[in-house]
Amino acid sequence: MALDYKIIGERIKKARLNKEFTQEQLAEKLEVSVAYLSRLETGSTHVNLKRLNQICEFLDVNEGYILNGSNNNSTLYLTNDFSELLKDCKPEKLKLIYNIAKVIIEN
Repeated sequence: MALDYKIIGERIKKARLNKEFTQEQLAEKLEVSVAYLSRLETGSTHVNLKRLNQICEFLDVNEGYILNGSNNNSTLYLTNDFSELLKDCKPEKLKLIYNIAKVIIEN
């Protein structure tokens, strides 16, 4: 699975806005330029793991959310993974998966 840096940037921006930080405020905390942060948020530059960890600490989000939209603190953290997995399944396979899941849940 390739990383989509545009989506990663959108999630960083959303998390920043949820914390009510401006780009300037977050850039200052990270000790980076506003231009660099802007490029991260638009996906025009890649974020390394060390920087991602710093961003997540300041924005109080986990790396899983930024990288793939999952939030391990949520009981629905696999919803995105399941949706991605099932989107290309043929109807007969979807029915089989549904029936298997139903048996597992009922037992």
